[in-house]
Amino acid sequence: MSSVIIENITKTYEKGIVKALDNVSFEVKSGELFGLIGADGAGKTTLFRILTTLLIPDSGKATVAGFDVIKDLKQIRQIVGYMPGKFSLYQDLSIEENLNFFATVFGTTVEENFELIRDIYVQIEPFKKRLAGKLSGGMKQKLALCCALIHEPKVLFLDEPTTGVDPVSRKEFWEMLGRLKERGITIIVSTPYMDEAKLCDRIALIQNSKILDVDTLEGILTKNKQNLFAVSSDNMYQLLKDLRAYTDAVSCFAFGQHHHLQVKTPTSSDEKLRAYLAHRNHTNVSIETINPDIEDTFIKLMQDA
Repeated sequence: MSSVIIENITKTYEKGIVKALDNVSFEVKSGELFGLIGADGAGKTTLFRILTTLLIPDSGKATVAGFDVIKDLKQIRQIVGYMPGKFSLYQDLSIEENLNFFATVFGTTVEENFELIRDIYVQIEPFKKRLAGKLSGGMKQKLALCCALIHEPKVLFLDEPTTGVDPVSRKEFWEMLGRLKERGITIIVSTPYMDEAKLCDRIALIQNSKILDVDTLEGILTKNKQNLFAVSSDNMYQLLKDLRAYTDAVSCFAFGQHHHLQVKTPTSSDEKLRAYLAHRNHTNVSIETINPDIEDTFIKLMQDA
């Protein structure tokens, strides 16, 4: 079994002033592709560092594949792969040299576990003599993933692996994770991108050091019903201010070319809203009833917390 269990983990910095994690609890099932989704500073990296034995929590308990993160750190370090958010490989070594180094550290060889990294490595093999510091962002991520997999880990921790990566490399990266999941590796990915939630088996939404919800994407959306309008007009800046002042408004945020307005009751009509906006001299008004997506739901959970 390679499940990950987190029970009431708390961590503070600066002599207890800054709380990074506040009684965080959830479980990741063996073989699951699990997403930890939240903005910068939410606590994702701190949790990963605890689970990979790089930090000690102030309180609570966590186990990785049955091993305690405090008592069994040597065992955990042999069975996990960790790809930190910041590129941390040796930039003055080539792709080939980095891979051989990390394989040696874990007492194995690149050839021994090559089957595990084959799909990824073939994309960077033409540049195997190039220094890691000279690689593009997407190629750095692929090399880092190869190094994290070279010892065939049971649990893989990826801290914001697609941040700053171009859309094509980002898509390829998630396709790689899907193939790794098929091999039975438990994968925990942190990301600030809400659209990546649909690529995970289950997700945990984290904000301000607290877990807001843990479920499948469909489960989270089903539990958090909202009455939403997508609204636009010729003056989007003034429209946002007026929508927030609307008597039936719960919240309103900008979403691309529209503002998403949450209203208090399902009986709120677009005719009433349209009359309100006409009274405030808005032109070319578009109002559409919509279903909430993960970003709408995340904002709602933040407001309710």
